[in-house]
Amino acid sequence: MTNTATVADIIKVMEELVPLCLAEDWDNVGLQVGRLDWPVQTVWVALDPSPDVVAAACREGVDLLITHHPLMLTAVRNIDFSKPPGSIIDQSARHQLAVYAAHTNFDSVRDGLNDILAGRIGLKGLRPFISGPDDGSGIGRIGDLKKPENLNSLALIIKEKLSLPHVRFSGDPALMVHTAAVCTGSGSSLLKDFMASEANVYISGDMRYHDAKDIQAADRGLIDIGHFASEHIMVDILAERLAAGVAKIGSAVNILPYGNEKDPFVVL
Repeated sequence: MTNTATVADIIKVMEELVPLCLAEDWDNVGLQVGRLDWPVQTVWVALDPSPDVVAAACREGVDLLITHHPLMLTAVRNIDFSKPPGSIIDQSARHQLAVYAAHTNFDSVRDGLNDILAGRIGLKGLRPFISGPDDGSGIGRIGDLKKPENLNSLALIIKEKLSLPHVRFSGDPALMVHTAAVCTGSGSSLLKDFMASEANVYISGDMRYHDAKDIQAADRGLIDIGHFASEHIMVDILAERLAAGVAKIGSAVNILPYGNEKDPFVVL
């Protein structure tokens, strides 16, 4: 006989997979909207708690939406139900949809998003870019290529492995790359750390013009794969891991990756 799961039950499994203590101080992770005692039969995993994703979850009778990006990162002074995030809170509450976020803790945890991305690219000997509190945890990863590649070839290899429509790189196309630093999401804030590392190339998203110029001037390489592409890969994997964890507690819960999200940028 299976047990009826609650939001609290699913969160307990999530926090065994992705501990809250690994989140950055500025981050907002954990339960964003809802009650711990709400029953759960269906869970969706998505990258963003955006209005279209939440609306779809409400239409389909989803009980819990787990996302990478939080619904709110800064303090909210008022909740206006006519526009996000207030409209999302209102809709979620009326449809009894709980919303939960695993953000920088999933970036940091061992075998988390940064390890997933580095593995997809084919890096070996992974170690934290910025070490975290637990063994093997931390923001970003540094790893070694199976064999040296020039920067141009590596950019094309990454484009193919991640099935990207395009990729940007900066630096000498002939630069030989032995070691790479990876940071999912926005990597600009770790530029100084990259410069102080042994890595030849920095692979991340949301990189700025002056970041590219500084890396170029330092005779290193930059490969910008975009914010969405660097993080959306978490959806299927987290859904699979969560389903395995929930199965162990004997609850019948349908856990599904949400597959209709798209990169907000369109390249013509």
